[in-house]
Amino acid sequence: MDNVEHLRSMLKEVYDPELGVNIVDLGLVYELREEPDLIYVKMTLTTPGCPLHDTIVGAVKWMLQERTGKPRIDVDMVWEPRWTPGLMSEEAKDMLGYF
Repeated sequence: MDNVEHLRSMLKEVYDPELGVNIVDLGLVYELREEPDLIYVKMTLTTPGCPLHDTIVGAVKWMLQERTGKPRIDVDMVWEPRWTPGLMSEEAKDMLGYF
C-alpha cells in the first residue's frame, strides 16, 4: 500500500455523522497528497449548506495530524465538481440502500 492509500485508509475512520458512512466511501475526498511538511486534502460535502462542515473538516485535520505528526494539514473544501450519489462506493450504496 503506498502512502496516499494509507492516508486514504485513515480517512475511512472519519464519518459523516448524519449518514453514518465514512467520507471516503461517500466519495467526498477528491484529492489526497502528501508533501514533506503537509498533507493536502481536496474534498466536498454532500450539500454546500451542510451544518456539519466544521465538524467533518476538523475530524479530517485531527485524524491526519494525530496519525502522521505532519505540522500542517490543508483541507480545501470545493463545490465543483458537485457531489452526486454516483461517487459513492458500492459498500456505501449498500449501506444507504441506494440502487
